Amino acid sequence: MENYGTVQQKISCAFETAVLDEPSGKRDYQLFKVVATDVLKRSAADSDIFTALATEKLDGTCVYIKQYNGLPWLWARFDRKPNKNAEKRFKKFQTQQSKGDNSDLHAKFKWNPVKDFKQVPDDWIPADGIEVVDGFPQPDDIGHTPGWVPVDPKCRHHCWHLSAVNLNKGVGLFLRQDEESSERLLIEAIPLSELEGCTAELIGTNINANSYGIGSKKCPIHLLVVHGAIMVNEPPAVDGQVIREWFKTSKAAAIEGIVWHCRNKKLFKLHRHHINQPWPIKMPALASRNVRIIVDDSKFQLNDIKSLLCRFGEHNGAICDSLQNLQDILLPEDNESKESDENSKIT
Repeated sequence: MENYGTVQQKISCAFETAVLDEPSGKRDYQLFKVVATDVLKRSAADSDIFTALATEKLDGTCVYIKQYNGLPWLWARFDRKPNKNAEKRFKKFQTQQSKGDNSDLHAKFKWNPVKDFKQVPDDWIPADGIEVVDGFPQPDDIGHTPGWVPVDPKCRHHCWHLSAVNLNKGVGLFLRQDEESSERLLIEAIPLSELEGCTAELIGTNINANSYGIGSKKCPIHLLVVHGAIMVNEPPAVDGQVIREWFKTSKAAAIEGIVWHCRNKKLFKLHRHHINQPWPIKMPALASRNVRIIVDDSKFQLNDIKSLLCRFGEHNGAICDSLQNLQDILLPEDNESKESDENSKIT
């Protein structure tokens, strides 16, 4: 993955944005909408976004593959956030700045690193690239400090992260594009040590709203996708009008958005909501692609037969007609039961 950047902080929109005084289509509680203009950001042009790799933006939760206590490990996103009092002061400051009430319009809010923030776990680390002033990692423009915590096998909140890895064996369950066929996906068991330093998206049954329809309550499935692993098929030129038309007319545009990986490792994105296109949608392109399973559990000496890795290992070499139908392979008896029920209804 040498050609791809990592997602350590919030990715900037490739185009200049404008704020509209109307409810957001992305967040129900947000009373304003952020939309993209057709003006390309100078930073994107300077990074030569025109020759960048256009990859699919995935709807999941971000993770980081990094050593912990000398072992390759999975880290979960955990942002340090301000407490209520600090948040009130910060919002007041922002309001005054926007109205021009402060004498210095370029002033920065002054955080108290000891008193202003909620406690974070002892093993918390700030995301790479965060500005540090006097030993204090600086929050972003909404007052959050992006960071990571190591996935804890005893932590209930990490149960779905843990379903996609075996930390004792140092192996994870990854989804990627098949190099032999751009239309096919691969599910592969890969040593975490081979992907140290990479960030990935955890997608699946119990992540966000499960936009891709993966798995079910009876058969939850969670997979890791290294950022940049899924290319956009026939991507549009980096031009505002061209991209808008592409999202309206192309079958390949049934995706959450585009993330451009530039040669200088800078990342830029465009979400469907930036151009007033809905998400989630009924059938995302990723969900309909067929999938080949390459999970040799004997290679990693996996012996937990109930684990997702072992269950996929039982079907090593199998091909599923779509990502959404994976549970039909893992639970074939459930599929047979469905067919039986449908036949009985017909008769």
